[in-house]
Amino acid sequence: MRCANRNKQYFWYAPQTGVTTSEDEYGNECSAYPTYGNPVKVSGNISAARGDVVSRQFGDDDEYDRVIVVEDRNTAIDEYSVLWIDETPSVDTNGALKMNEDGTYETPWNYIVRKVGRGLPTFGNAIISVSKVTVR
Repeated sequence: MRCANRNKQYFWYAPQTGVTTSEDEYGNECSAYPTYGNPVKVSGNISAARGDVVSRQFGDDDEYDRVIVVEDRNTAIDEYSVLWIDETPSVDTNGALKMNEDGTYETPWNYIVRKVGRGLPTFGNAIISVSKVTVR
């Protein structure tokens, strides 16, 4: 099953590369936050909105806003990835996300992955459910 090129849209994703922890003045671990790799530009069919037909693909309990179909069944996008849809992330000359002086991202992601469903090897596609988020 192939995605029609005229229906494809570009979006960006960044895979989680690890978890960074911080310590208090006594050496105790007090917080942990994920770190992400460089954003990667990919294309796929992105649904316009949530509906009854697409909600059955992942069950009735999952909360998500859009569905993306990509042709690569073995895509590196997983449940820990973050995405920019209808937005382009700001990157530096090395391709890493640009940071503000206060340690926040200049263009934070606007979607997170809820679930990835991989099709049969003969069809070769993956269906990704995503939810809109606000990152500060």
